[in-house]
Amino acid sequence: MIMRIGVVTFPGSLDDGDAARAARIAGAEAVRLWHGDPELHGVDAVVLPGGFSYGDYLRCGAIARFAPVMETIIDAARGGLPVLGICNGFQVLCEAHLLPGALTRNQHLHFRNRDQWLRVVSPDTAWTNNFTEGQEILIPVKNGEGCYVADAHTLDALEAEGRVVARYINGNPNGSQRDIAAITNEAGNVVGIMPHPEHAVEALTGPSLDGLGFFTSVLRALAGATAGGQQSGGHQ
Repeated sequence: MIMRIGVVTFPGSLDDGDAARAARIAGAEAVRLWHGDPELHGVDAVVLPGGFSYGDYLRCGAIARFAPVMETIIDAARGGLPVLGICNGFQVLCEAHLLPGALTRNQHLHFRNRDQWLRVVSPDTAWTNNFTEGQEILIPVKNGEGCYVADAHTLDALEAEGRVVARYINGNPNGSQRDIAAITNEAGNVVGIMPHPEHAVEALTGPSLDGLGFFTSVLRALAGATAGGQQSGGHQ
């Protein structure tokens, strides 16, 4: 069975096409979702792509959080739907309170665009199970407001609960606290990442193929959930 990954387009989304292409390369069917349509059209997972939703007016992700599609996604994510927020999508997830903390202006106040090394800290999420703990991957980063911040209690809890998904290595591009590049919720189905895995899925255009692992991971997680459901159903 081919899994369906929905990719949301907000006004100002830039990387929705790239995310949809990454989903197809991974072996999924990409389903385009419109910000004004609350229906998810039967998708098995959702990607909130990078860009500048609503022109970053007010605060990055602050308006997108109230889009009709997000109300549905928030409820579905709390029910276990895998959701990946990339760059602006990470900001939207924080604004929607699906993830703690916030993304603020880069400490050096400059837009940063470069290929960035990350270390995978937690492979125990729906979006990282095809990686190994400590694996180093290379994917692009491009942001002006990518500095992850949270209060000390939240940061300590993220560390203690294994919810830091990836850290920047060989240089922190934006000043994120504790070099945090990606985090997850308690259930592990919602992940926010500031660098762009969808830009590292093809040898022609990416610095590596490392980003593909995020998309193949969710397919693996979905396949496992489907198999588990069928197995448990057979015993009823």
